[in-house]
Order: sequence, then structure tokens, then C-alpha cells
Amino acid sequence: QVQLVESGGGLVQAGGSLTLSCAASGRTFTNYTMGWFRQSPGKEREFTAAVNGRGDKVFYLDSVKGRFTISRYNADNTVYLQMKSLKSEDTAVYYCAARVDTGAVFYTQDRWYAYWGQGTQVTVSS
Repeated sequence: QVQLVESGGGLVQAGGSLTLSCAASGRTFTNYTMGWFRQSPGKEREFTAAVNGRGDKVFYLDSVKGRFTISRYNADNTVYLQMKSLKSEDTAVYYCAARVDTGAVFYTQDRWYAYWGQGTQVTVSS
């Protein structure tokens, strides 16, 4: 089992920045690809970003490329999502997820992830 706990959500003005954190415990952190997903009211959960176990491959949703950065600090079992130039359409509950690492990062479907955090709310005011 892998336990995931997100933090760092909040209210921010459009154009602002926010960094989300996800602390993992329970298994060897580097054995897992980590992903961030988000879900807005009335919409399905959407892939946002992923990073492989070694942290040398990343993949992003097109609409967040250049604005969001996913990274991981394996010594602390933590993955981050740095968000800048936030837009109102980024408003969502953001979830951290984990799946067994294969070296690839193109895991964009939520059904491919076995472990999930409880989510953290990000609200961008315009």
C-alpha cells in the first residue's frame, strides 16, 4: 500500500502561483510513477502531469505546459506541482496518484493509477 497526502491548495488570484505537495509513504518511493490529476465541478477527472520514478521524464497536459512543473524529491518521498500564471479554468480539486514505475510517463488515464490522495482544492479567482 502507498499512502498519499496532498497539501498546498488554496485561493489565489488569476496570474498568481501556487505549489502543491504530495507526501508518500508505505513503499519505496522510487518504484512509483507519480501523477497529478484534477477535477472541476461537473467534469471528469483530468490528467495534469506525471513524472517517472527517477524523475528524469515528465509529461504534461497541453493546456498546462509552460505554466506547471512537476518534480519529485525522492529523498523526502515528495512530489510537487508548481503552478504559475494560474487561470480561472485551473480551478479544481487536485489529486496526487501513484502507479508502479516502468520508466515511461505517458500514463494519462486515471484507471492506470492504483493509489490516490484525498485531494486539495485550488481556486483561482478572476
